[in-house]
Amino acid sequence: NIPDTVGYTTPFEFGTLIQGIFANVPNIGRAIISVHCHNDLGLAVANSLAAIKFGARQVECTVNGIGERAGNAAMEEIVMALDTRKDAFGGAWTNVRKDQICKASRVVSQLTGLMVQPNKAVVGKNAFTHESGIHTQGMLAHPSTYEPIEPELVGGTRRLAPGKHSGSAGINAALAGMGLHPSEEQLKEVFLRVK
Repeated sequence: NIPDTVGYTTPFEFGTLIQGIFANVPNIGRAIISVHCHNDLGLAVANSLAAIKFGARQVECTVNGIGERAGNAAMEEIVMALDTRKDAFGGAWTNVRKDQICKASRVVSQLTGLMVQPNKAVVGKNAFTHESGIHTQGMLAHPSTYEPIEPELVGGTRRLAPGKHSGSAGINAALAGMGLHPSEEQLKEVFLRVK
């Protein structure tokens, strides 16, 4: 196990460290290299992924990234980075049931009393929320434009949030999601009120 206990190392340094271990330790192929990264500089996930890129095959991580000080590498971010970017990580994979990720996040949050920040990657309330007109329009036309992962894949849901940055297409889609289908005149009125 190779730790970054105080979360100080950069991804380049950590990847180079793992690469050096594989290059210089005889019979390293007989061991499974594990990493344990803390998030003091916000690099725990990046460092863990760099380690995987260079041969680590086990990552000690936590749901929602909880842990001492600034926390540990967030399991949900590592799992989805590996799943979404198989091309960048040599096909490394996990057995994590991705469709249970959001549920696990909520359970851990409830049991620990530690709230998940709304803009948290993968599991935050806003991870699949769209308000901006151009984002909503692009997402409605082709979801992968603004969603690198489908919300359903992790047990999440897409949300269209009408707001001051919304366009009429986004507001109309949000209303349709509520079962409302306004006329053009009604949509113009709703649009002006939301703005």
